[in-house]
Amino acid sequence: MSKVLSRIGRRRALQGAAAGVVVLGLLLWWLRPWAEEPPAGSITFSTGTRAGVYQKYGALLRKELGKDMPDLKVRLQTSPGSQENVKRVATGKADFTIAAADAVETYKLEDHAGADRLRGVARLYDDYVQLVVPPDSDIRSVADLRGKRVAIGLPDSGVRLIANAVLQAVGIDPERDITPSSDGIDTGPRRLGHGLDAFFWSGGLPTGGLQGLAKKSALRFVPIDASLVAKLHDRGGATRYYRATSMPETAYPAVQQGKSVPTLAVSNLLVTREDMDDRITEWLTRTVINSRDRIGDRVHSAQLVDVRTAIYTDPLQLHEGARRYYRSVKP
Repeated sequence: MSKVLSRIGRRRALQGAAAGVVVLGLLLWWLRPWAEEPPAGSITFSTGTRAGVYQKYGALLRKELGKDMPDLKVRLQTSPGSQENVKRVATGKADFTIAAADAVETYKLEDHAGADRLRGVARLYDDYVQLVVPPDSDIRSVADLRGKRVAIGLPDSGVRLIANAVLQAVGIDPERDITPSSDGIDTGPRRLGHGLDAFFWSGGLPTGGLQGLAKKSALRFVPIDASLVAKLHDRGGATRYYRATSMPETAYPAVQQGKSVPTLAVSNLLVTREDMDDRITEWLTRTVINSRDRIGDRVHSAQLVDVRTAIYTDPLQLHEGARRYYRSVKP
């Protein structure tokens, strides 16, 4: 009997040791990237306009990258927005950027330089179209913009792309039927009612550049209903990335007074090029996911970044470095 018990004991001990080795191996595999020397070098990140969400997100992400990759130099470039951002990465003037999916698709459909080299890193959060007017304005719908002074965003911005599409969907020619201006989120709010009857903005919620006016109830949002979004879809092309939704009443509570606002949204992508270093891209992807809550404390829309949805970077293929990261955390 003692020999039998001894054999059982040895067997259990060996099984326990084997299990321990497996657990240790899994732990080391999970920790593997952090056990490696962090990648070094330099990258350029194209952001957006001052007072916009892209710019603030980029600045906060640079801080987080500095913690994880202290020898990686990250240079930020301000930008008019999505369309310019896509072009900069595709042509090698920047290495990473944020851009709306419709701007990426438009660049690809128009077969611009380097379009085939673009790759996705992560789906981040949605931009909401915000059509802003003074509180006492007679503008109640997009169609009411005819004959008005309207800011449609900077040239080469994502705002300009969406604003033109929305106006055309109701039969308004942006060049002839309104008095257009190129104000962005940095200048549009202070010109509202002082040279501007309305302005378009497309960004995460809430946008810092609007919060000052919103707290004073010095603006009103014009609804963009689902029927207009359906008209946009009928046009085909990049408009398939627009979806009908509503700005939640919590976005700008002083203005919305407990009411949501019908509008449209489009997803934002973190974009790079096919030739970008795999290790840098893998580490950057990890930082984006792991810093969500810290960045989200300052940029509310960043709280929506999620590893389960980040992999859906349509219309772009995932970069190999990003793919490595997502495989490493796959349950």
